Amino acid sequence: MTTPEISVQLYSIHPELEADLDGSLKKLADIGLKTVEAFDFVRRADELKASFDSYGLSAPTAHAILIEDAGVATPDGLLTVPPPEETFAAANKLGIQVVIDPFVAPDRWATLEDVQRNAAKLNERAAQAKEFGLKVGYHNHDHELTTKIDGRPVLEVFAELLDPEVLLEVDLYWAFAGGADLQALLTKLGDRVIAVHVKDGPMRPGISAKELPKDQQPAGQGDVPLAEVLTAGLHIPYAVIEYDHYEGDTFEAIAESYKFLTDTLK
Repeated sequence: MTTPEISVQLYSIHPELEADLDGSLKKLADIGLKTVEAFDFVRRADELKASFDSYGLSAPTAHAILIEDAGVATPDGLLTVPPPEETFAAANKLGIQVVIDPFVAPDRWATLEDVQRNAAKLNERAAQAKEFGLKVGYHNHDHELTTKIDGRPVLEVFAELLDPEVLLEVDLYWAFAGGADLQALLTKLGDRVIAVHVKDGPMRPGISAKELPKDQQPAGQGDVPLAEVLTAGLHIPYAVIEYDHYEGDTFEAIAESYKFLTDTLK
């Protein structure tokens, strides 16, 4: 059994980071976090490194667009995709070990040819990343589970097409929303899983990443069987707190999720 290290995806506080990056990272450290998952790190690598060093934080994993071509806007419109060499160089500066692509749009998973294209692009990025001493991975939403080829979720088809060293980050909330049996999925993906995203909320009919939900909740307060999965003896190196959106104080919500995880993983 691997006891996951607790982390937090910095996308959860992206407005706060824009307003006060250093102060926001201090708040995460004050909660007790020592590990974060970096987001939008290329343009502000020096600033992030200074704050990481100040507050004893590390970022072994990070999100960056890899499969889509450089120069296009990210799905949320927050930044433009840099060339992979710039991404990997910035990752090295920050001590990142695994760069994870967080999103490929639903229409890019419709056919086997689409899945093969996505896998080939990520395998290509993996070869480039290896030159920097890095690994790459992919993070799912619901559509990689609801879209199927020959009756199989495209995430499973995709995983089989990836080079052995390419990793996966399973978003438990979105996988559950996509109808997955979480323990069965994680068991099937095995040691390829580098991390899970830990978030919660009510599983309403029609919930989808096409329109980010406004009712996500701290871990343990919704319908996702997080405790059951996290205590099942699976190989999960990192448990990463994340909110796509939170209506209240996000730092308070992160603190509640952190307490849930520390209690669950004792």
